[in-house]
Amino acid sequence: MRTVGIITRPAAGRGFETGLGELGWVEGKNVRFERREYTDTQQLAKLAADLTRLQVDVIFAGGAASTRAAMQATTTIPIVTVSADPVATGFVASLARPGANVTGLAILNTQLSGKRLELLIQALPAARRVAFLTNPANPSTPLMRQETEAQARASGVTIIHFEANAPARIAPTMEAVAKARPDALLVASDPLFIVAQQQMLAATARYGLPAMWEWRGFVDAGGLLAYGGDPNDLYRRAATYVDRILKGTKPGDLPVEQATKIELSINLKTARVLGIAMPSHVLLRADHVVQ
Repeated sequence: MRTVGIITRPAAGRGFETGLGELGWVEGKNVRFERREYTDTQQLAKLAADLTRLQVDVIFAGGAASTRAAMQATTTIPIVTVSADPVATGFVASLARPGANVTGLAILNTQLSGKRLELLIQALPAARRVAFLTNPANPSTPLMRQETEAQARASGVTIIHFEANAPARIAPTMEAVAKARPDALLVASDPLFIVAQQQMLAATARYGLPAMWEWRGFVDAGGLLAYGGDPNDLYRRAATYVDRILKGTKPGDLPVEQATKIELSINLKTARVLGIAMPSHVLLRADHVVQ
């Protein structure tokens, strides 16, 4: 019986567990899961410490903040990450040779942040003031801000920065965004915003804010635009890393894999409600369209 620690936002680990099951790891038969779910990054240090005290065989950390917490808790237990840029955040030495006890997948969200702004402006060519919502507790936030600001300068738009670092801050922050009257909203990649998906989508609908999100799930639930990978697919692929580690491979010998499946999703129903005529060249780029 092997023990796998899992630190993710609520219900996010299902794709990872499914992937392990497909590789022959059956809960209660040859593997035990120690699940630690969080809605607030301030919980992460305690959750990571819990798993370290249990001496689990490997930790799956589904995000940059949870990866950092796991790294602060242990330098010996293998950690598999799914995070924006594990090299720039200092999680691994390089993609080809991670080094210490961390490996996994890079989802490129730092680079994608600038691309999301570019696509948002293409969809809303009249936009000149864009609100950018980030979580300051996320280790990838400085990199995402850097990429977004660079794209804003190239596109001739002004970025208005807003921050939320806990569920209780979502409502007042969204109200502050609305009072600033931006032309559009760009929401950074962060587990907090995924946990608060319904609340945030309701706020953008209430305030009439066209927004660009991280995952296709936001568009399926009523968001206007999304550009990013498929988290379930990434988590299933992360399971292959845990499988190899449980079979004896050292994490430092497993190259970090970069996400390659990036999708643009558009909700035309939401566009009509907001009075937006989606440009044809943007529609032609879309991989997924909600009519």
